Amino acid sequence: MKKTTLNFLLLLFAVTVMVLAIWGPEAISGYRDKSVLNEIHVKEAEGEGEGYRYSLSRSDKLYILAEALNSQTLPESGQYTAERQEAPGETYGGTAGTYAFIVNHRGPSDREIKEEELFEAVNEGLDTLKKLGILPESVRDANAAAYDAVLYSAIDVLEPRNNVAVWKVSLSNIQKNNDRGNRLIDAYIDADDGKLYEFYVRTELTWEDMDPDGIAENWSGYLGLLAPLPYEGNNPLMEMTPYFKKYKLTGAGKGDTTATVGYYDGIQELFVKISR
Repeated sequence: MKKTTLNFLLLLFAVTVMVLAIWGPEAISGYRDKSVLNEIHVKEAEGEGEGYRYSLSRSDKLYILAEALNSQTLPESGQYTAERQEAPGETYGGTAGTYAFIVNHRGPSDREIKEEELFEAVNEGLDTLKKLGILPESVRDANAAAYDAVLYSAIDVLEPRNNVAVWKVSLSNIQKNNDRGNRLIDAYIDADDGKLYEFYVRTELTWEDMDPDGIAENWSGYLGLLAPLPYEGNNPLMEMTPYFKKYKLTGAGKGDTTATVGYYDGIQELFVKISR
């Protein structure tokens, strides 16, 4: 009798397990669906433009921006201002090689400089460069009425999370037909903190008045980088002017960046650049 009862209980247990194996997952799934359907569920998401970048060192930012600018085909210097006429709305950028420089249509993220804050940051940067002896005091402030500003992203195509947001500020075409003396002509500005990575400025100074070594050292210090090293293999044909000097900025991660301090005599334009 006991053996019969035990066999019955084992059979009942086996049947119960089979029923649960067949019916259980469907019942659990239906219960979960009821907890999700017909209800609004709110989940906090990252802000616009966030989540796709992580903190980069200054030297890595500089390297990525330089490589992205070097992927372009358009000249970057005021030496060509009379000849170059960028088409309105031109996206100015491409994906040559493994770096790209493209317009950031999403706009600045919450932690980046907004367009309405941009020229305050630009003028703070110009004031700092004046105090460091990089620019003369005669250089005028920039303002939204006289300048065009476009937000770009310099991207490492193979590792897209390695990207740098920069504002390109340019004296507008209307203003270029007027007095350009002692004005900022073009600049690339870090959208995170307003640092000037590359700039072209009209000045009353001549090349003989300038100390390119001092400019390079003070500019690299302004960016928080190590002192620049002499660039080996200077070729006088590397620039469209005989008045220039190149330097190597050592990087801890991505690589070294070449910087150039130069001067266009005909238009009295000083430039500090990281692009070719």
